[in-house]
Amino acid sequence: MTLKATPLNSAHRALGAKMVDFGGWDMPVNYGSQIEEHNAVRTDAGMFDVSHMCVVDLEGANVRTFLRGLLANNVDKLQVPGKALYSCMLNPEGGVIDDLIVYFFREDWFRLVVNAGTAEKDVAWMQQQNDATGSGVTITQRRDGKVGGNEPIALVAVQGPNARAKVWQVLPQTQAASEAMKPFNVVIVPGTSFGEVMVARTGYTGEDGFELGCPASQVEALWNALIAAGVKPAGLGARDTLRLEAGMNLYGMDMDDTVNPLDAGLAWTIDLVSERDFIGKAALQAKGQGANFVGLILREKGGILRAHQKVVAASGNFGEITSGTFSPSMQQAIALARVPLDVATGDTVHVEIRDKKLAATVVKLPFVRNGKVLAA
Repeated sequence: MTLKATPLNSAHRALGAKMVDFGGWDMPVNYGSQIEEHNAVRTDAGMFDVSHMCVVDLEGANVRTFLRGLLANNVDKLQVPGKALYSCMLNPEGGVIDDLIVYFFREDWFRLVVNAGTAEKDVAWMQQQNDATGSGVTITQRRDGKVGGNEPIALVAVQGPNARAKVWQVLPQTQAASEAMKPFNVVIVPGTSFGEVMVARTGYTGEDGFELGCPASQVEALWNALIAAGVKPAGLGARDTLRLEAGMNLYGMDMDDTVNPLDAGLAWTIDLVSERDFIGKAALQAKGQGANFVGLILREKGGILRAHQKVVAASGNFGEITSGTFSPSMQQAIALARVPLDVATGDTVHVEIRDKKLAATVVKLPFVRNGKVLAA
């Protein structure tokens, strides 16, 4: 199978990146030292090619009404153009089809950014619901440029305490529009040196920064300008340790279309309060929450925490790790885990690693945020 490539593929290879198959995409796992890339994001500024993710524009008079029924979070929270919202898109059984960010630009134009591996499934599902409801929404993928004739949008996430300042150095035209912008907001700035640029104050690392969308034809020049400004390229390895320290779910690991989002620590993204109906609502109300989603810190030497390891509670009930790693910021083995409802913060549980049962402490997420270790 031929792997798909982002517009930055040759730039990664020129930097000597170690490339891997990531859900059918040829992506950099690191450019030498994953630890250095991780630390650059926590202490200065690093950047990730996230062009494998898919920008989807939804346009038409009925877009808001359509999204009210499609997403578990309530798009009516988005009343001011430029606001963004994190949400799950559920199936009728309450499983997570995908987690995504929705940006509100105009009453007839919302933009979604969906995960790479689920993009085709997501767009097919949206189109199916669009047809079923007669909403008349125009759904345009902006990743390949084939649909709707628009130029594809490439995405670069610049993250870290100095990320915004370094972006303004490279894109001075964006500073006035984005300097006062709060997290989970977005602005589109035309006429920069790299064409029209979307600047979103969102990210997947637990650090401040911007996710930038620009024309695919301009992204390599933007990438090289950011390197020249001192932003360190970072690969999928650092992206995973950073997001895990920040307690952020990864689709396909921590949740999927068989997982109730209430069991994945995502209750805060589900609006069950308003009278609005949405796909999966009835199933969530019927099932309720069946597990707690927690952080674990390994307290004994002798193992690394990994997905699918069994977690045994004091009661004898058990759950499992969904994602695990060695935390560069904490110098400890950490994990996200789905555990029985009788497990609480501060409890000691035991993780089955090969033929041993090693003690771990249950902690509240996140482990690390804005460069500070919060869980001990």
